[in-house]
Amino acid sequence: MKRKTIYTIAALLIAGVAAQAQDRVLTLPECKELARRNDPYERNAALDVLAARAQKQEALAEYFPSVSATAMAYHALHPFIDLGVTDILGTSDNAWNISNYLDQVAPQYGLPTRYKALQYGYGATVTLTQPVFAGGRIVNGNRLASLGIEAAELQQSLRHRDTELQIEQKYWLVVSLQEKKKTLEEALSLVSSLEKDVLAARAAGVLTDSDVMMVKLRSSELRSSELQLKGGTRLAKMDLFNALGIAYSTVEAMATPEKPFIDSIVMDDDFGGLRSPDSYYVPEEELADRMAETRLLALQVEAKDLQRKMTVGETLPEVGVGAMYGYGKAVGDGRMNGAVYAMVKIPISEWGKASRKIRRISYEVEKARNEQEYLGSQLLLRARQLWVNLTTAWEQLQVAEQSVEYARDVYERQRLSFETGLVTMSDLLQTQTSLRQSEDSYVEQCIAYRQALCEYQIR
Repeated sequence: MKRKTIYTIAALLIAGVAAQAQDRVLTLPECKELARRNDPYERNAALDVLAARAQKQEALAEYFPSVSATAMAYHALHPFIDLGVTDILGTSDNAWNISNYLDQVAPQYGLPTRYKALQYGYGATVTLTQPVFAGGRIVNGNRLASLGIEAAELQQSLRHRDTELQIEQKYWLVVSLQEKKKTLEEALSLVSSLEKDVLAARAAGVLTDSDVMMVKLRSSELRSSELQLKGGTRLAKMDLFNALGIAYSTVEAMATPEKPFIDSIVMDDDFGGLRSPDSYYVPEEELADRMAETRLLALQVEAKDLQRKMTVGETLPEVGVGAMYGYGKAVGDGRMNGAVYAMVKIPISEWGKASRKIRRISYEVEKARNEQEYLGSQLLLRARQLWVNLTTAWEQLQVAEQSVEYARDVYERQRLSFETGLVTMSDLLQTQTSLRQSEDSYVEQCIAYRQALCEYQIR
């Protein structure tokens, strides 16, 4: 009973450890989502969109009145206005007589003999100004800001596209190494089974020691390849996990639930659902039009044209209306007061400079149109290249699949021939190597097709 209890506890402990050590499987959509959240360039692209929207709000504010409040106070050492009789009437005899008489009489009535003002004062004013016409610069500035938002969103989509392509490449590299590991394990299993048969045949005197050594040597080569493949898989996972922001440990004894052992994180290697390119075909012109670069080229032309219009607006009159109201005290008692006003500003000396600027920007508009025409043809060429790459990858995949079937059939035939003594051990091992190579090639072609399909669809 004690022994059964110990076995039961041990079985439960082993089951618990096995449950904790269960591999975490990552799918491609999960990896893309992690990259979108953790990639710094993705976050910066999102911030660029927010900045463009904020700039749009800045431009929109130009439509509304501007309101400002001004307050001022001063106190001078001496009054700015200090006038006597002679300052007003001059230095004639009559002026001096009046001045002398005033000096005698004024003190009797408590009157100053000189007029002094503006030694101190204070005031506060609120001003409202509404632009009526600014040469179209406000309207075109808002249009330019709207183009900036669209351009930032397109740049964000381009950044997202590049991130997805990078993650696809890193992901499928790990998957290819995982699949090669399976192929290698299958080859080791075949060699191990063959080794048992060879040992039995040598014991029966049918085969020699050299045949046994040949099998053991092939087994050692495969195990060495397995170790190299294990190291390469870990390096590929490190590259992928760093891009995804996944914490991991390279030392199994130091692994935790938050930082699992790197070998316990595996990629979903389902190759199912591979269809022929015909089911994904999009007309070349339509595919080129879908590319974000096509719209960015058009936006570049539109932005240059709006800059030219804004420069033209600098040569046109500006019209504005406004109102002001406030309180001031400088001379006499302070009081409230207000006013309305209209303003017209006509640039004159700037016309020559602005005309040259308009000419320069017109050249830039023409240059942008030339780039749009040329690069548009390059994008169409790119769309055609993507289709050629996709169809080529599919054809190579079909060839690789047939090669695997042929190599497996040849290996089975050679094995039967070896068992009947018709072929040598060397021929059998060579056939087994060809089978493994053809299976590895099939895996690589599957991944090449998936990557070509990703590039074709993500545009």
